Amino acid sequence: MLKNPRFLPAMLTALPLQNQLLSELPAEDWYALRTGFEDVQLSAGTTLYEAGSVLRHVYFPTTAVVSLTSTMQSGATAEVAVVGREGMAGICAYMGHGRSLSSALVQGSGHAWKMPAAAIRQAAQQSAPLMQALLGYTQALFAQMAQTSACCRHHSLEQQLCRWMLLQLDHLPGAEMAVTQERMAHMLGVRREGVTMAALKLQKAGLIRYSRGRIEVLDRSGLEARSCECYAVVRSAHESLSQTAGLARGTHQRSPYGEQPHIPATPFYRHQGLQALASAAG
Repeated sequence: MLKNPRFLPAMLTALPLQNQLLSELPAEDWYALRTGFEDVQLSAGTTLYEAGSVLRHVYFPTTAVVSLTSTMQSGATAEVAVVGREGMAGICAYMGHGRSLSSALVQGSGHAWKMPAAAIRQAAQQSAPLMQALLGYTQALFAQMAQTSACCRHHSLEQQLCRWMLLQLDHLPGAEMAVTQERMAHMLGVRREGVTMAALKLQKAGLIRYSRGRIEVLDRSGLEARSCECYAVVRSAHESLSQTAGLARGTHQRSPYGEQPHIPATPFYRHQGLQALASAAG
């Protein structure tokens, strides 16, 4: 029996089923977390936190895309992972001393659920399902970081660019992305001239259409064929996470990678567990 059922209607209508990591949680865990979330708009180019800083908040993207980056002493920067609606930015909040190992930069504008780092850390200590979900996502994120590192060492810039564009595309609703060549070079940790040449090759091959500050993918299959195996490895890691979570709940949830699932505009009480709570509260 819920102790405060009067709070339930507001919770149900305020939390749409848009973040895969959060949607894995049982209804009771959602209820326990209800007061910690804040829906925020994230603008492209905004730094959420810097490497080495104490994490004050974590972010669960719903429509925003966040790049995790590493910066050298020389000032050179490269993206080590990308976070979208499948996960969370700020995993160090519930691991070790709570200081971030990387910086977080908003790559694509959109919405996210924001929560105090202390709250998610305490909740993870008290909830086995939440901790399991967080650790499962952390494993997939580490796989992405490791594969990105190997990709940058062993694959051509053209292959890296294809991988990067595909990962970005997986988190977007359409086939276009707003990004400059300078930003892509910054994320890949290479010279802008190299990105320009690689993008021109892809455009001449009919795979993309590039105009100033915008890329449209014309042939996704062709882009995947030109990419290295790293994109498929990262995609597989997240799809496995999604399937494992679905089996644990006795349901199947489509991964945010690959073919884009429709994000429902229905209230979160359509989630089976929360619907049961709604009945109990009523």
